[in-house]
Amino acid sequence: MRRPLPQRGTDWPGLRGQMQSMGEGDVKWRDGKAAVYVFNAGPDVEQVQKEAYALFQSENGLGPVAFPSLKRMEEEVVGFGLTLLHGPEDAAGAITSGGTDSITMAVKAARDFASKARGVAGPLNIVLPRSAHPAFDKACALMEIEVRRTSIRDYLADPAAMSGAADAATVMIVGSAPSFPYGLIDPIGALSDLALARDLWLHVDACVGGYIAPFVRMNGAPVPPFDFELPGVRSISADLHKYGYCAKGASTVFFRSAELRKYMVFDFKDWPGGRMVTPTLAGTRPGGAISAAWAVMNFLGVDGYRAKHALVTQARARIAEGVEALGFTVLGDPQLGILAFTRTDLDCLALWAKLRERGWMTSVTTEPKGLHLMLSPIHAGVATTYLADLKWAMETLAAAAPSLAAPEARYS
Repeated sequence: MRRPLPQRGTDWPGLRGQMQSMGEGDVKWRDGKAAVYVFNAGPDVEQVQKEAYALFQSENGLGPVAFPSLKRMEEEVVGFGLTLLHGPEDAAGAITSGGTDSITMAVKAARDFASKARGVAGPLNIVLPRSAHPAFDKACALMEIEVRRTSIRDYLADPAAMSGAADAATVMIVGSAPSFPYGLIDPIGALSDLALARDLWLHVDACVGGYIAPFVRMNGAPVPPFDFELPGVRSISADLHKYGYCAKGASTVFFRSAELRKYMVFDFKDWPGGRMVTPTLAGTRPGGAISAAWAVMNFLGVDGYRAKHALVTQARARIAEGVEALGFTVLGDPQLGILAFTRTDLDCLALWAKLRERGWMTSVTTEPKGLHLMLSPIHAGVATTYLADLKWAMETLAAAAPSLAAPEARYS
């Protein structure tokens, strides 16, 4: 039922109490019960997020002349990311509102580059593996670009299938580092070779992995090349508000050169209000998201990120070992913070629903049907609890007769 705006205002203490009551039914993510939606790096990082965001919450990144502080902070954050991702000296980028924004702007840049620099005409298309994020489909729906999804092999992109699907009207090919469903890094090296051989724009979707993979590699894991280290990579998306542990919503989109970046920018002056230049999908850009990103990255530094991500990979290894002991099969060989696992003799979606009764908010895969975790540093301390609750859910469902029907799992 629609509620009208109150005639009289309510004092803040009263509103604060109402809001806290509203949140009582939310997932207890501070206790480590969420393995999706929230990236919990601990109360120290949360405090930096909140206070740094509040310092610039009213400022607007749309106006760099008015707010040179935000311009400087954005430039430094972009520089941090480009350094981590082996950006060449001329590489460039911007802070966006999230992964979908970053991906949309990369697709827009690739489309405009194809039409303006290469003279590509006619119906355009992008080629990506079945495991790539739906944000690409959303971007292409906005721009009326055909999406060609190709088969995967061992849950990874198949460069041969992608090569067969690409043609003269292909404006972009995509690899994930890692893919969201499986947490696996596609063979970006092979895709780079394909991009160079066919003069294709390769975008690496590192929205999940961009701010964890470099540090996991520093910690000694054999993470394969996936970024601008590979010469065929022209653009990368990497979310600050995921494994960068920054406040929502903040992501970054990077380009191999400033020349490529210029195809992302919207520049318009044919109206009575003067020239309008926006580098990303948004007009107004919340200053708090920029300032919080700058603060968190400086707060953690390389050593802090390495320590936080060591906890993530420890949690992943512990849970992988535990679920395999319970008879599950881990999908592929995950190296970062996502873990997906399945059992063909169990209804994994029913298990997912049963775990909700113990307060767990996680996600699933549907091909194959399995359980899916996107882990944070806090999960190193609750991995044993999760495994015990998973065992409980299995035993409870096994004792039920008839077997429970699995509900549909949806995320929005």
